[in-house]
Amino acid sequence: MLLALPLLIASLANAGGPESRFAKLDGHQVHYQSLGEGPMAVVLIHGWSCSLEVWRAQVPAFDGKVRTVLIDLPGHGKSDKPEIDYTMDLFARAVVAVLDGAKVERAVLVGHSMGTPVCRQVWRLAPKRVLGIVAMDGSLRRFPMKPEDENKFLGQFEGPDFAEAVVRFVDGMFPAGSDRKLRVEVLGIMRGTPQHVAASAMKGMVKDDSVWKEDAIEVPLLALMAKARFWNDEYWAEARKVAPRLERRTFEGVGHFLMMEKPEPVNEALLAFLKDQGLVK
Repeated sequence: MLLALPLLIASLANAGGPESRFAKLDGHQVHYQSLGEGPMAVVLIHGWSCSLEVWRAQVPAFDGKVRTVLIDLPGHGKSDKPEIDYTMDLFARAVVAVLDGAKVERAVLVGHSMGTPVCRQVWRLAPKRVLGIVAMDGSLRRFPMKPEDENKFLGQFEGPDFAEAVVRFVDGMFPAGSDRKLRVEVLGIMRGTPQHVAASAMKGMVKDDSVWKEDAIEVPLLALMAKARFWNDEYWAEARKVAPRLERRTFEGVGHFLMMEKPEPVNEALLAFLKDQGLVK
């Protein structure tokens, strides 16, 4: 079923569904797709080195229920890939540019992985346009690492062994016994992101102190997480300080791409949250 969903997305596009459009940011094109109409929408923001293709299982679930906007962040998917610094602020400004281009006045932002700090940055830039945030297996705090470990971690994406590093990274995102076809597909998506984009974006997420300020997120925030050792009681205590209106749900038997691995319960949780925010009747 999941492998047929890209065909469904294509057929929806041909029938007036998710149309490919482009917003302008700093002279470059940011690719997005829009399904449905109206001034309020759910905006789906992918994670590191991915593209809007990771949301394929959400498109048919949301069709006819809520306006849906899917974004290829700068440097990713069909967006332009210039030789620039790929910071969380750049990505957030791209999201705002898409909101402007798509004429979306207010939105619930759904950020997978790196998309979560991007959502936080959008909230900082345009708080009146954010109805709520969904953190899809994304962190609300910087992962604690010693400086030498941090530099080693970033270095693997900057050197000649970049391709092998991406393979290891993807392998670590899926639990043992997971769907191999899905793992290969995710790897294919991530390999489509150039090294200069991937390395810069990872550095921008890890090194920029302003991304991890403890300023409060004042809108409702839903955390949909895979069960993992680092999402522990200490993490949730710190996360609640950042997001006082935090709700959370943990999914077992999935890895980092839970919206692709278990789309039905994830979509159910997303739609319930969107209903709470007034996007779904």
